[in-house]
Parts: sequence; structure tokens; C-alpha cells
Amino acid sequence: MGRFSSGFSLIEVLVALIILTIGLIGIFNLHLVAKRGSYESFQQTQAAYLASDIINRMKLNRSELAGYAGTYTGGLSKPGKSCDVSVGDGLAECTTADTQAWDLYQWESLFRGSTEVVNNANVGGLDNAQGCVLVNDGNREVTVIISWRGIRTVSDGSAAIDKFSQCSFSNGNDGAKRRAYAVTTVII
Repeated sequence: MGRFSSGFSLIEVLVALIILTIGLIGIFNLHLVAKRGSYESFQQTQAAYLASDIINRMKLNRSELAGYAGTYTGGLSKPGKSCDVSVGDGLAECTTADTQAWDLYQWESLFRGSTEVVNNANVGGLDNAQGCVLVNDGNREVTVIISWRGIRTVSDGSAAIDKFSQCSFSNGNDGAKRRAYAVTTVII
């Protein structure tokens, strides 16, 4: 008379552990891909916000429109006058040129991450960010291009931006990781 045992054999347990391990590795890799995608998405959202920010600043200071043109890499010095808009703070009035200088300084500070500082390092902005403002005074067309370094190598997205070559960006060895966001509008 044969004796039948019930339960799992050691081989069945090992096979189950191998399958579980492969599944956990897949979930871990999926988590890493999701984190990278989330970071890249956040960076593009930041670029869109920053482009919109400088366009809105230009709309409020139309008389100095041509003065906003240029390539910005984070090297502007803080202007002598703070021209933030607030009610009843007693600040001296700013000229349109003062406002334009303050706008550009604030904008550069934003894309360099000055709003979030950890251990005396800016961490809230885009990675290796640079901005470019192109102004066509004839038809008051404005193009804002933001360039930054992404996480992984991709094809050069800036090739699709026809005015990208008019900006003098210095991306070093990050050309294959460069991301670019551009918006064109008319300020009337």
C-alpha cells in the first residue's frame, strides 16, 4: 500500500520563489521607469510655466519689449531696485527699464531654482537651464525657448524648433540629453 504525502515539495517552493523574485525585479524596474518619467514630466511642466511667466512679465511691460531679447544662463546680477508688484509697501517707483531688469533677474532666478534651497544649493529649478527670448519688434512676435538637461539620452528635440539656432545656448557635452521647450506669441 503506497503512502501519499500532501503539501509542497522543496522543488515546488524553489520554483515559486524564483517566479516571485522575477516578478519583484520587474516591479522594481517599473518603479524606476515611472520615477524617471515623472521627473521628466515635472521638468517639462516647469519649462512651460517659466515660458509663460516671462511672457506675462513682458505683457505688463510692453514698452521695453525689445529689452527682454537675449540668452540667459543665470549670470544676471541683482538689480539695484526691487520692482515686485505689491500694494502699499512703500517701495520707490520703478521705471519700465528698472522693471525689465528686475523681471529678467527674477526669471533667471526661477529657472535656476532659487525658490527651493537645500544646504545652500538651489534645487527647485531645471537642471542646467538656459533661456532665450527672441523679439521681432515689427510684428511684436515673441518666442521664448527654455533648454535644460534631461535624465537620459534622446534624439535632439531642439531640431524641431526652427528658431533654436538663433539662441546662443552653451550645453557642453549634454547635447544628447538636452530638452527644449518653445512658445511663440504676439504681444500687442
